[in-house]
Amino acid sequence: MSAVAELSQLKKQKGKGKRRYKDNLAGHLFLAPWTLGFFLITLAPMVATLYLAFTDYNLLQPPEWSGLENINRMFGDDRLHNSLEVTFTYVFIGVPLQLVVSLAVAMLLDRGMKGLPFYRSVFYLPSMLGASVAIAVLWRQIFGHSGLINQLLALVGVEGRGWVSSPDTALSTLIILHVWTFGAPMVIFLAGLRQIPDMYYEAASIDGAGKIKQFFTITIPLLTPIIFFNLIMQLIGAFQNFTQAFIVSGGSGGPADSTLFYTLYLYQQGFGRFDMGYAAAMAWLLVLIIASLTAINFFLAKYWVHYDD
Repeated sequence: MSAVAELSQLKKQKGKGKRRYKDNLAGHLFLAPWTLGFFLITLAPMVATLYLAFTDYNLLQPPEWSGLENINRMFGDDRLHNSLEVTFTYVFIGVPLQLVVSLAVAMLLDRGMKGLPFYRSVFYLPSMLGASVAIAVLWRQIFGHSGLINQLLALVGVEGRGWVSSPDTALSTLIILHVWTFGAPMVIFLAGLRQIPDMYYEAASIDGAGKIKQFFTITIPLLTPIIFFNLIMQLIGAFQNFTQAFIVSGGSGGPADSTLFYTLYLYQQGFGRFDMGYAAAMAWLLVLIIASLTAINFFLAKYWVHYDD
């Protein structure tokens, strides 16, 4: 009987193994389109650009190995240095302001007002349209010399200026546009606020804590994982912004290179001058910058991000 039982057990194990194999095969088949897309559309071009970064390539002739020439060229490229300064200014001012505004709006919407789904959709809409060409064109018209902003200023007797045509204010208009597209982090903040138990606020009220103290001792600490997530995502996205600067400046990065984002300068080198080797090297420098800042944020997160177990 023991031999028969063992044989029956082996058959059951083989049957489970076949079912497991079929389940795994089905899973791999469903994942196949994404896997092929990752290797063919993402990984393969990245490897190709890594090679092209060390070559002289103009799209018309085969790439020629140039070693570290493109990297050495970066050290003496004043426009590249300026584009980095413009981009860092845009990121380090625009991202914190956007997070502050999105959190403030999320807290207003978290109070259970009537028509919450409508307001949430309205506030989220700019995030969907912010990177579009139409919004960039509209923004250029609003801040133009005869745009809406100057028309409103004229009503109170203030003479306006060409906000997008002045080197002193052109970048500021793009930062305002970035802050205006706060919908995505706002929705995430709103979801995080809904997860904070009311008992914490009730206990704090009983102890005499006011709204401001509750905000800094309860809301902010419990939202730090959400703040960290939004910070990383918005930081990466801000470094990759291109459309707004391209449309507002007409593709030149002007006036006086005041809106010359790094991605815009990369585009000019690659598709304006057909210097694909140098553009590839610039692309990898951007990858290293984003990866380094992300790694620094993850390292610092252990000092200020608190997870409620």
